[in-house]
Amino acid sequence: MQKDQRPNIVLILNDDMGFSDLGCYGGEINSPNLDRLASNGLRFTQFYNTARCCPSRASMLTGLHPHQTGVGHMVSDDGLEGYRGDLNHQCVTIAEVLQSSGYRTYMSGKWHVSRHTDPDGPKHSWPCQRGFDRFYGIITGAANYWKPNTLTRDNDPITHDQLPEEYFLTDAISSEAVKFIGDHAESTPDQPFFTYVAYTAPHWPLHAHEEDIARYKDRFADGWDQLRQERLQRMKGMGLLAECWSLSDRDPSQPPWDEAEHKEWNQRRMKVYAAQIERMDRGIGNVIQALEQAGQLENTLILFLADNGGCAEELRPPAKIETSWPVWGGPTTRDGRPVQRGNDPNIMPGPETTYQSYGVPWANLSNTPFREYKHWVHEGGIATPLIVHWPNYIKTGGELRHQPGQLPDIMSTCLEVTGTEYPNDYNGSSILAVEGTSLVPIFDDQDDDNKVLYWEHEGNQAVRRGKWKLVTKYPGSWELYNMEEDRTELNDLSADHPDLVKELSCLYQDWADRCYVEPWNQILETRKGKRSRN
Repeated sequence: MQKDQRPNIVLILNDDMGFSDLGCYGGEINSPNLDRLASNGLRFTQFYNTARCCPSRASMLTGLHPHQTGVGHMVSDDGLEGYRGDLNHQCVTIAEVLQSSGYRTYMSGKWHVSRHTDPDGPKHSWPCQRGFDRFYGIITGAANYWKPNTLTRDNDPITHDQLPEEYFLTDAISSEAVKFIGDHAESTPDQPFFTYVAYTAPHWPLHAHEEDIARYKDRFADGWDQLRQERLQRMKGMGLLAECWSLSDRDPSQPPWDEAEHKEWNQRRMKVYAAQIERMDRGIGNVIQALEQAGQLENTLILFLADNGGCAEELRPPAKIETSWPVWGGPTTRDGRPVQRGNDPNIMPGPETTYQSYGVPWANLSNTPFREYKHWVHEGGIATPLIVHWPNYIKTGGELRHQPGQLPDIMSTCLEVTGTEYPNDYNGSSILAVEGTSLVPIFDDQDDDNKVLYWEHEGNQAVRRGKWKLVTKYPGSWELYNMEEDRTELNDLSADHPDLVKELSCLYQDWADRCYVEPWNQILETRKGKRSRN
């Protein structure tokens, strides 16, 4: 029994998963453990990320908007304050704040908020330097699941020859999280803990075990058109969507399923993707079991969400293998077999010798019923499941919460449930004021009518206040949608409400000026200048 009765927190983030993939959000994918958390907890229907992996992680971990942390885009240095590709010292992480408050802090999985990945280089923005007592995972982003690069324990690199023959990254992330919880129960049972579990699944490459893929033998045989319709109806039946919301059109770049070529290969892509999520769900089940064995499930707040919407990226063979491969694991498997990178319909994805993505049509399914994908700030890029499980506080499981929320709210929630004060300064640096608001009132089904949400990624911009969302797809014009009547963003009302467009666009610009957001064309010009100088 913990002497300190403050709740433990387990924050689980997965990578590149659409809004409707999980069973408890209307999808076909087996997710019994996450479904269990949902049936005994809460599901949010209007929670948002920031459309991309790095900025989402930076925002969630710090309670700020990503540009304020220095990770306004990815982990490259563009020479501007909001775009240094590295967590700065104007922010604190949840781990740093809770560590200062007496929590033990652990992380297992993908970091991806530091431009420094060399184990012999700077580590000031690595997990153990940003508040985590223990760390196991990768410092960079996407990874070969059997042969991940930048694999690290605490601050020490792990080489491929140190990995067991049966190594698989998703399983390792789960087992290390389980080990952290078990070790904590043995060594420091009187302290609460914060554990951050950051899966790479189901981010490409499409890597999965054949026995997991086989579970989806004919699951996707009806194709993307029929499955999108079926998801829509299930989601409406679950209350996740309003009856008045229509299904967005099939992506115009894709044919109807009846006319699609390479049906066997296309089905295989979605089956491997589903198998990746099921494998992750199985690991989450092991984390839940570890909490039960430690006697801490009732007193643990579990949060599960995704870092962006489904990813429509179609992988192509690299132009130069010697320069394009190092981050992703190398041109060969651990036992020397060649890896064939790129979406080739003549090669079935799944084995270690392949490196593919599930692409546009299945991302369109994953983001049912919404438009667009990862990268964009229309709903398909930013809508995420959020499952909340906390038996000591949430007594009526299976309920939905329709109030909007955003990643900075995760920090504020952790502060409230742990009774921790957010610092004005940390390690000699002044800290920017937290941007989020606690989700605890929403746990109690209260509304926050004054909340305004903002997004920017790669010039794609949006602001939402109440039922109104103003959004643009770079370099296009502003579009205006009524989220109560048309959350699938099919009926642009900007021409009907020019005063509202002006008002919301001014709100957006004030936010952008305050949060170090730069015009995207300026970022592109800066990069072009750096390339020409090099």
